[in-house]
Amino acid sequence: MIQTIDLRGQRPTTSEFLALIPRSKTDVSAATAIAEDLITAVRTQGSAALLDQAERLDRVRPPRVRVSAEEIAAAVAGLDPRVREALEEAIDRVRQASAAQVPSPNITTLGPGAEVVQRWSPVRRVGFYVPGGKAVYPSSVVMSVVPAQVAGVQAVALASPPQHDFGGSVHPTILGAAGLLGVDEIYAMGGAGAIGAFAYGVPDIGLEPVQLITGPGNVFVAAAKRLVRGQAGIDAEAGPTEILIIADSSADARLVAADLISQAEHDELASSVLVTDSVDLANRVEEQLERLVAQTAHRERVTEALRGIQSAIVLVDDLEVAADFSNAYGPEHLELQVADVDGALELIESAGAIFVGPHSPVSLGDYLAGSNHVLPTGGQARFAPGLGAYTFLRPQQVIRYSEAALRDVEQRIVTLATAEDLPAHAAAVTARFETEK
Repeated sequence: MIQTIDLRGQRPTTSEFLALIPRSKTDVSAATAIAEDLITAVRTQGSAALLDQAERLDRVRPPRVRVSAEEIAAAVAGLDPRVREALEEAIDRVRQASAAQVPSPNITTLGPGAEVVQRWSPVRRVGFYVPGGKAVYPSSVVMSVVPAQVAGVQAVALASPPQHDFGGSVHPTILGAAGLLGVDEIYAMGGAGAIGAFAYGVPDIGLEPVQLITGPGNVFVAAAKRLVRGQAGIDAEAGPTEILIIADSSADARLVAADLISQAEHDELASSVLVTDSVDLANRVEEQLERLVAQTAHRERVTEALRGIQSAIVLVDDLEVAADFSNAYGPEHLELQVADVDGALELIESAGAIFVGPHSPVSLGDYLAGSNHVLPTGGQARFAPGLGAYTFLRPQQVIRYSEAALRDVEQRIVTLATAEDLPAHAAAVTARFETEK
């Protein structure tokens, strides 16, 4: 059901690891031409293009692109009480954890009258994309909107594909989650067209351009985000979900298998990887996979994901090599199910989020850990963070010098400006101490 990669007896370099890592082959550039056509249509035809794209791609033509306030209120009122309570708890936990990500202003005093203030300024307007494919993701609404609100973003717009089963509107559970957060600007639009609408605006429905676009989606959404980057900021080009579990002989094979399946449930291209120094554990996990997959509701999807080139059981000699493999992989989700958790954690450099111990599964982070589940995929965790309040903040330095403080560094500025052959730079300083002729 799942391939085995045997690295025992080897200590690959980072370059060698990168060549060995199992990955799904998703070529975002292959979707670029289609995404560009969809964006261009929205820019030139406005909401008419969005309606046409919905009819063609989502199999339904919405009665209108913008969802009415009455629909949002009705969706909130119609939430299953248990779903509403779970969402409210998730909102509270994510709000608390996100608050820790907002830095305090800091003043550096370099001398009398010489100070640099470090401040953090939120972007004013953000567009959130919530996918609507194989599953419904109200949790993604929470994970996207809450940190933006914590950061101080003033205007929030949300887009999600129109649903055939709901008359062309956004899925009511998505609407309900957004309504709980006070979001009242919601659009029934999906795919690359929605990304283009956020980036350039759609005047005929009052959709103003946003400064930043966040949220996962399919390959066309990823291609569209790449195309509009520069017109608007983006969080990342999200790809299929990933889980990498580092486990030793102390791990419970049933729990390891359950966690591998939990991510394979998302998509046929999802990556589920176990890295272990225990052949016995690897064999037991394979046995549990066979048993548990047969019992899961989405067994066909899970089976295809586990059999894909992107999923594997990787055998290594020890946990140091396991950590080296993981750091080269840069997983979206990393679980540590080992006897010496603290020791293993010290070896980890690259991961979107790290789940420690047998009682911290990725599913916890998906919903109620308080952490954010919008995380880098495709190895981007090697250099990029997941979504957080900091995503919506721009660091700015405010420089405030008195006359005396500037005079104190005048000659050094002149020296450096002269060394760089930029005499006007020097003159801009010396002019402040000359008597006007």
